[in-house]
Amino acid sequence: MKLLGRDTVATPDKSITDPGKVDLHARNVTFDWADTPLHWMPDEPTASHLISALTLLLPEGERMFCATFTEALPLIKDQKLREDVLGFIGQESMHAETHDKVIWEFLAAHDIDARSFVDHVEFLFRRIIGPRPGIRPAAQQQYLVERLAVISGLEHMFAFLGDWIINADLEKFGGEPRMLDLYRWHGAEEVEHRHVAHDVAEYFEVGYFRRNTTMVLGVASLLIFVVRGTKYLTHEDPSMDNPGYAKTLGRVFGAMYRGALPTLPMIGKSLLLCLKPGYSPESVGNTAQALAYLAKSPAARAAAS
Repeated sequence: MKLLGRDTVATPDKSITDPGKVDLHARNVTFDWADTPLHWMPDEPTASHLISALTLLLPEGERMFCATFTEALPLIKDQKLREDVLGFIGQESMHAETHDKVIWEFLAAHDIDARSFVDHVEFLFRRIIGPRPGIRPAAQQQYLVERLAVISGLEHMFAFLGDWIINADLEKFGGEPRMLDLYRWHGAEEVEHRHVAHDVAEYFEVGYFRRNTTMVLGVASLLIFVVRGTKYLTHEDPSMDNPGYAKTLGRVFGAMYRGALPTLPMIGKSLLLCLKPGYSPESVGNTAQALAYLAKSPAARAAAS
């Protein structure tokens, strides 16, 4: 279908030389959400809500990532990998803190209380796939490996989304500069540290079958929650109607067609890439391009000054 096959994303500059893995560090960014419109892409309200729905998921998910990697850290003897894990934890902690402020400052400014939806997200990440103290050591080790496999798969998807948003021309939909900088700063750091979760999974000998099974299940769950969050925000938005899931999905597909969201073929192509034997995260995105964005990001520049 043409609806699902149109990819309207700027082509990355292939002349940029990728430096490969770099030393990771957190950037202490801050954002001011005063006067930021709820439809921060005014020409694409559904796409605005879908990407905002991702923000409802990110803080708890990234806290789970940090908790899991902190649990794994004492078992990692490779010094370079330990340094990468510490850098990853620092960046993910900042992502969680920053997106948490978006939920309670940006949405609250528009009289949207996301608590009921976030409660479901917290239950998922804290109770379903969160730490389980008190279980037998052997079971604890296997459960740790299982969570590392889930994180490896999700981090592949986040690197893909990060690369997409760096290159997507969302300005043509009237994208609000601060909100675009939030997601592009975050996306650039996802590209920057895209190898860490995969390297940790390899270190703990997560096999091909386990890695890809958990990736498919994790990404499918992510997409379901994002669509559910989109419907929730649309329902809470007084300027929009209250569509069912079918109508919401139709609007999402329309936003994909127009280039305001990544298309299904792009997502499918990314998943197939991860399923290939011998997959390397370096095949997703470009570190130099991510660093180039971080060098000009208003929030990252302010944090560095």
